[in-house]
Amino acid sequence: MSSERPFELQRIDHLVLRVQDLERSVAFYRDVLGCSVARERPSLGMVHLHAGASMIDLIAVDGSLGRRGGPAAGTQGRNLEHLCLRIEPFDESHLREHLQMHGVAVDGEVSSNLGAEGDGRSLYLRDPDGNGVELKGPSTPCGC
Repeated sequence: MSSERPFELQRIDHLVLRVQDLERSVAFYRDVLGCSVARERPSLGMVHLHAGASMIDLIAVDGSLGRRGGPAAGTQGRNLEHLCLRIEPFDESHLREHLQMHGVAVDGEVSSNLGAEGDGRSLYLRDPDGNGVELKGPSTPCGC
């Protein structure tokens, strides 16, 4: 039996988040983060969103798929630590202005973090369900 995998990992195709208010979450990911709706599946309580070359799927916790996951994320637990969205350009003042216009608070200061392309500047925020979202700019030679 060969130990080599019969495939090569390419990228994350999609991420599925369970949300308490599907409409509110679609508006956040669409209006604040720039995702676009690819397909709506009301019978499943699901909306597929384009996020660059990947997708983010949102499912209502009270929908047929969402009920499988138990209680909604809240103060005692979350769906995930955070997801990172690679953005360009990374202009801190314009980002903060945009987020403030949408009533979205930034968690802390801009910092340099490692991502798929190397170290680069990023900032963190929370979606309407408290899930962490990192907005990460391009890598920089010095990581600053």
